[in-house]
Amino acid sequence: MTEAVSVRGKGAFLLKGTTLSDSAPDSSRESAKKGTISYGILSSHNTSGNDDKLKIRFDCITSHDITYVGIIQTARASGLKKFPLPYILTNCHNSLCAVGGTINEDDHVFGLSAAKKYGGIYVPPHQAVIHQYAREMLAGAGKMILGSDSHTRYGALGTMAMGEGGPELVKQLLKQTYDIDYPGIVAIYLEGEPSYGVGPQDVALALIGKLFKDGIVKNRVMEFVGPGVSSLSMDFRIGVDVMTTETTCLSSIWRTDEKTEEFLSIHGREADYKKLEPAETAWYDEVVTVDLSKIKPMIAMPFHPSNVYTIEEVNANLKDILSDVEKRAAVSFGGRVTLDLHKKVQNGRLLVDQGIIAGCAGGGFENLCAAADILKGRDIGSDAFTMSVYPASMPVYAELVKNGSISRFIDAGVVVKTCFCGPCFGAGDTPSNNAFSIRHSTRNFPNREGSKVQNGQISSVALMDARSIAATAANRGILTAASEMDADIAKYKYFFDSEIYEKRVFDSKGKADSGAELILGPNIKDWPEMIALTDNLILKVVSEIHDPVTTTDELIPSGETSSFRSNPLGLAEFTLSRRDPDYVNRAKEVAALEKDREAGAPVLAHVFETIEEKFENVNAKNTGIGSTIFAVKPGDGSAREQAASCQKVLGGWANIANEYATKRYRSNLINWGMLPFIIESGPLPFKNLDYIFVPGIKAAVSEKKDKISAYVIKESGIEEFTMTLGELTDEERRIILDGCLINHNRV
Repeated sequence: MTEAVSVRGKGAFLLKGTTLSDSAPDSSRESAKKGTISYGILSSHNTSGNDDKLKIRFDCITSHDITYVGIIQTARASGLKKFPLPYILTNCHNSLCAVGGTINEDDHVFGLSAAKKYGGIYVPPHQAVIHQYAREMLAGAGKMILGSDSHTRYGALGTMAMGEGGPELVKQLLKQTYDIDYPGIVAIYLEGEPSYGVGPQDVALALIGKLFKDGIVKNRVMEFVGPGVSSLSMDFRIGVDVMTTETTCLSSIWRTDEKTEEFLSIHGREADYKKLEPAETAWYDEVVTVDLSKIKPMIAMPFHPSNVYTIEEVNANLKDILSDVEKRAAVSFGGRVTLDLHKKVQNGRLLVDQGIIAGCAGGGFENLCAAADILKGRDIGSDAFTMSVYPASMPVYAELVKNGSISRFIDAGVVVKTCFCGPCFGAGDTPSNNAFSIRHSTRNFPNREGSKVQNGQISSVALMDARSIAATAANRGILTAASEMDADIAKYKYFFDSEIYEKRVFDSKGKADSGAELILGPNIKDWPEMIALTDNLILKVVSEIHDPVTTTDELIPSGETSSFRSNPLGLAEFTLSRRDPDYVNRAKEVAALEKDREAGAPVLAHVFETIEEKFENVNAKNTGIGSTIFAVKPGDGSAREQAASCQKVLGGWANIANEYATKRYRSNLINWGMLPFIIESGPLPFKNLDYIFVPGIKAAVSEKKDKISAYVIKESGIEEFTMTLGELTDEERRIILDGCLINHNRV
């Protein structure tokens, strides 16, 4: 892996798309920055007139059925009358309608009614996963797409796409902008071509393993260039591209060529193609070189996509690597459950329990054709090992039927299911307790795929490419790299049947029907009222998390809880439930104090007395009471806004962190009116259940103060410490001052 992916450690000029150099004749860095593909796309969508401070308007936006209800409800509260740009509502997350009575299907009915009322596009359940539909029907060279799913990545098709929390889509619906500083651009320079048995997930995991831990591409754009791009099919490029999210990059873009043009032509969208490539001279802030020929079949062991090894390494060092995973589990789950993977070693080989190929990463045409070819004439056996595949769209499914791949899966004992994202976020093919699942999907976080430590349940997921999953299945669960298999993996031509969508997808053609009824089921609730930021704040610490990284799956679990995402207070009951089960009750207690304060009842007399000894003009009328959590690095993973909004509706006013894992989580906090405090790493000046007083916070936000003085309330008095808020745009400051984006757009 280390040989295949190397980081230059500094920026470089790219000359004529092929030569990396420390210098360039007749060109400065500043002028050469404009030579990247990224600059051209960003500048053409920027409305600010300032290359450093971007205000982006997107070509279209996309959501699925556990995000679009909350987004539309937020926009409605701000006066939405019509979707001002194409808005595609897909239904691929709660499409099983298996949990919570009628509430999943009620969301779908809401989505269709919203598409009619406001002028959108509605893709019914089981037709396509969100990202495959976007690839087939929306993406094109030079475009920008914003989605409320973190894996919104269409760079391989020349589209710069970004996954963000719902409030950023609300801004687009209200004709506002996506505001960011001009990002760093990192060249991902590809050379060589993949060996037999190596698929897109192998390349993606090699990149993630190298780039995630050091934050090399964090909040930057990954621009794929170099001669190796041409050696990859479009499905291969797409499979690598979608996984760039797991590096924590902002977005991705690839140079386009005749293969891109052919893909768009197959899908009836020739006009969406244009050649994108760096200028004769382009400057990149960093360079990552990938020798595709040196990449081997990979596996990301639990519990993160960056916990990467070659499959060969795992099989050669089973004892040590499994011990490491078990130690990680002990940390992640606080010792409350025990993961024992050594029991799965038989005759010196690792015997896995389940194989899954699914979703936006695994369910593509070429992946499934290759897996079916590897399984041809073989079967998965009748013992404990099971396998399921989920094609990414019905047009893909139809072609797999026509070319015989589906028959080969069925003959091998593989279960073929419909287009569904569930295996990626814990709502489909949940493994049994202490089982080990290998998946060509996007994530393998703790608490994501079925672990419920409060109930004594634990599962572990490893990420692999479809080809090696099929090879493992052919060996009936014995972990096997595809490169070890003697199989004829053919190349199949793809034919896209557009009539499949024409018959089922509702397309308003951008025409809103103001008289159409918006249908709200009983679980679809409005956002509760939220107040503006008060002059001062008292924050009670109600959870303290010292894991190196805290994922959004730990902040608000996925899986069955997704059914409640249309009900803000109902969903909030699950906040931190798999990480800190006491959080919700503690937060509610603080929220009750705030309600009493707002009503004029006396509260926290001992705290106010201590504060008033040092600070004049501080009283219950100008000092709000809220909860906060501390986490070392929160927000890795999903774009889900609910990781922040659930804290807010439970009375949260802030997060305190050493750093934020992703821009999108920090943006979610801000859009819900929560203060994204940063504190230097080291011993904390406070502990769980302490009260923290932040005087003059309203003025500090308004006046753009760099440092925020805060005080821990102790029995002996108060102790001062310092935090910062990091960089905030003027718009973000106004949102925080107003209490949330909804309030901001109402005033």
